[in-house]
Formats: sequence, C-alpha cells, structure tokens
Amino acid sequence: MAATTITVRTDGSIRVEGDFEVVDQDGKVFGLAGRTKIGLCRCGHSENKPFCDGAHKKVNFQSVIQAFDLPAIPPPPPPKA
Repeated sequence: MAATTITVRTDGSIRVEGDFEVVDQDGKVFGLAGRTKIGLCRCGHSENKPFCDGAHKKVNFQSVIQAFDLPAIPPPPPPKA
C-alpha cells in the first residue's frame, strides 16, 4: 500500500489520504491543521478551492471515473550528431 492514496470519485472530488502536503504554484504549503484526508475540487465551483466544499452536488457535476492503464512513456529521441 502506498503512503498516499488518491481516489478520483465519480461525480465528485479527488480524495487524498495518507502522508502528503498540498502546495500552491509558488511552493507555499497549505496549512491542513493535521488532516490526513482531504477532498480536492474537480468541478470548479467550490468556494474553498482547491478544496472541495460539496458544490459539485449543487451544480450536478457529472464525470464517470474508471481506472485504466496509461500508455507507456515513449523513449526520448536519440541525440543529434
């Protein structure tokens, strides 16, 4: 089991559980007040972004999620001579 689990919920938030930190684009850490579980907004309507406040229910956000495998990472191009 990974130290952090990220669950993308159908019609809902992204749930993050475990040992993690959330930082902004400048690297500044959000204070999570000791939380080890949070929800991140996917619908774009939360008043508390990047955190979920349940707004997805009010706006009827829909997004069915099922796990799949990403394609292999292509090899880098050979160096130019």
